[in-house]
Amino acid sequence: MTEYDYWKIFPRMPRKVTIGDITIRDGFQHLEQFISTRAKIFYLEELIFAGCRDIEVTNLGNPYLMPQFSDAEELLAHLRSDRFKSRCAKKGVNYDDICLTAITIREGAVDRAIRLRDKGIGPDRLLMMVSTEEEHHFANSGTTLPDYWQEAERSIQKCNDAGMKMCGTVSTIWGSPIGGATDLKDAVEFTKRWLEIGAHDIEHADHDGSASAPDVYRYFSMILDEIPNTDLHLAHFHETKRVASASVLAALQAGINRFEATMGGMGGQPANFLDDCPVKGTGEYYYEDPRYVGLVTLEDTLVQIDEMGIAHGYDVDRILWLGRQMERTVGKRLRSEAVINGRTLKEGHPKFARPGLQKLKSKFGEAADQKLPKDWSGQAVLPEKYQAV
Repeated sequence: MTEYDYWKIFPRMPRKVTIGDITIRDGFQHLEQFISTRAKIFYLEELIFAGCRDIEVTNLGNPYLMPQFSDAEELLAHLRSDRFKSRCAKKGVNYDDICLTAITIREGAVDRAIRLRDKGIGPDRLLMMVSTEEEHHFANSGTTLPDYWQEAERSIQKCNDAGMKMCGTVSTIWGSPIGGATDLKDAVEFTKRWLEIGAHDIEHADHDGSASAPDVYRYFSMILDEIPNTDLHLAHFHETKRVASASVLAALQAGINRFEATMGGMGGQPANFLDDCPVKGTGEYYYEDPRYVGLVTLEDTLVQIDEMGIAHGYDVDRILWLGRQMERTVGKRLRSEAVINGRTLKEGHPKFARPGLQKLKSKFGEAADQKLPKDWSGQAVLPEKYQAV
């Protein structure tokens, strides 16, 4: 007999997940328009009030290269302010549950984070990144993998000494937009290397939408077989083929319970043009069409997980409202379908019902809830040729 209980079929699948938001950093870094500091503060606050507890605030790299983050210190100072802490208390949010992350791809940014920590406005968690495919790694970091690993080891020691956590990202797990196919075993090895040199947790990243559901399930099963503590693992999926929701499902089935997303599915390589001026960013884009670059949407991922009956801690309706506001902020239609269509309502949409059904049923002498002719048997009799053997 077929097993119908989803959690018995996939015994590792979690009943509760954590979904971090990375809109203000990864989402905005790809936009070719500066988002005002006031708007960034608004969305940071509202995401936290709507249930987000793990949030990426900014990038502490050189703002000359990425001017979208020229207000990094102002954002961190606001989130460390007594005013914001007071607002959290009034909203019933335990401030100590919030983890503020800043991206620090190179050691200089880690040093900057430590200085901010000394001033009382530093982040709780930093993030550095390697790619298993070295051309992609070089495009993001500007150096070789061996050199970067040594830099990361030094940086983690500094980070830990300063009382901050370090997340080590492994990218190009399922393929590289520059080098093509990659080997899953390399990503497993890189994960172990991050933990060996002291990283606190690992972001497993599909940075160009290469992942397919079977390989996502295969990879995370490999990871959890060797490193079973799910607190250590975070799934990061990009959306280029409209199949990333399948990757989220496959990761859940494998046992992953930590994810991250952006509002509207924004995100991607840092912009090399901002407002009216070319900027350096990370150089030329390594994709052909910017319309198909971005992450899984927070709105759609939340609806997907919510409708599976998995706990997540968010006010979904508030997030859908924020998603509609975000489209106004950036001035264009984004990639969330849920902000338009909402959730699947158990009560349906009675306003779309055509008039006259009950009157017609009464005319035919049918009961209000009758679905079959009166003289039919109570149960269907399946022809023998269609019956299960």
